[in-house]
Amino acid sequence: MLKKVSFNFNGRRITVNAKECNNFERILGLMFKSKNKAEALLFSFNKPVNLGIHSFFVFFPFVAVWLDGEDKVIETKEIKPFTMSARAKRPYRKLLEIPMNEQYRKKLDFSSVIRKI
Repeated sequence: MLKKVSFNFNGRRITVNAKECNNFERILGLMFKSKNKAEALLFSFNKPVNLGIHSFFVFFPFVAVWLDGEDKVIETKEIKPFTMSARAKRPYRKLLEIPMNEQYRKKLDFSSVIRKI
């Protein structure tokens, strides 16, 4: 099911249609997807969590956006293929994974969404 996710970042309102993932889909995430066909994924949690993510078997970069319960951005990172571990600096309620492909490049200026670390 697609869900519209909106958040403010650097003074810009960004809205992305993302597929809300069930428990099984959370395990796979963007693994084994084709870059051009991959869609944004939304992982929602009932309580704040601070789980790490990886990008094993994800063959393209994506942007991870960690959000609190009020859809305020906690942190953003560009996740490169085969990254062992990435996590937010504090607990989050939602995680949005946005593939860096043409579908989302048209909607987002990735350089403005990614905080350089």
